[in-house]
Amino acid sequence: MRFGTKKMVYTGVLIALGVVLPIGFHMVGAGGQIFLPMHIPVFLAGVILGSELGMIVGIVTPILSSLLTGMPPMIPMLPIMVVELALYGLVIGWLCHKKQIFIYISLVISMLAGRIGAGVVVWILVHLFGITTLPANPWFFITGSITTGLPGIIVQLVLIPLVIYYLKNRLDLSEDGTGYSA
Repeated sequence: MRFGTKKMVYTGVLIALGVVLPIGFHMVGAGGQIFLPMHIPVFLAGVILGSELGMIVGIVTPILSSLLTGMPPMIPMLPIMVVELALYGLVIGWLCHKKQIFIYISLVISMLAGRIGAGVVVWILVHLFGITTLPANPWFFITGSITTGLPGIIVQLVLIPLVIYYLKNRLDLSEDGTGYSA
């Protein structure tokens, strides 16, 4: 994998945004589990930067946030969020760049893929590591995260396409100056 300087800078900015946004939400009393602020930069990374860097943002952001702020807690949430967000960035990047699928459909599919991945991790944590603070049936975790995070999901479905539309003709991610298209 070889990425240009511009893409690496955007990657760093989106990781930083993924750490700072949840802090801001917690400061004003809005719950991260409800509005899902860490998810937004990961989805943006996948759409703007592609699947590989989207996945990297999805992996690094929750780890860095956990180390710097304690959110998410190391156990049990960090491994769940790392897999969930990595899949968000990977899947939406692949769908938008390789398959040229409409942004709304790409968002919904990647949201489902990430939550299924989170469910698999929940199953592993419960059944292989004996963590009893999680539901034994991962389906309850998945449906609970969707129900609790519904306001955040709606925000993502509205905000991310608007941001992408705004940035589409303003970002130049190519090293040769030919522009960006997602």
